[in-house]
Parts: sequence; structure tokens; C-alpha cells
Amino acid sequence: MGTVMPIERSREQALRVASELPVHDATELTNGGGLAHIVLKEQVYTLRITRAGKLILTK
Repeated sequence: MGTVMPIERSREQALRVASELPVHDATELTNGGGLAHIVLKEQVYTLRITRAGKLILTK
């Protein structure tokens, strides 16, 4: 079983990894609403922000 890292340390590592990738604010993607369409290879996906603040991506 792996070692459990303190929350703050794992958050710092997540931010460091995230800084190496493009970062997009979901609220901006939805223009302040709760839905956005994302297209990949002619397929349309729906990005939804739930009332609980979670993200759902559906085809």
C-alpha cells in the first residue's frame, strides 16, 4: 500500500503538474453558465458544472 501524503503537499504537487499543462477555467468555458459544448474530431461533448461544483463531460 502506498504512503498517504498530507493534503497540502499533494495540492502543491498538483499545482506544479498543472502548471506544465494548459489551464482552462470551467466557468470561463461556460461563459459563466453551467454548460458548454466541446468538439473533438467532429464529436460534440457537453461539459456541465453541477450545483455541487463538479464537472461532468458527456457525449
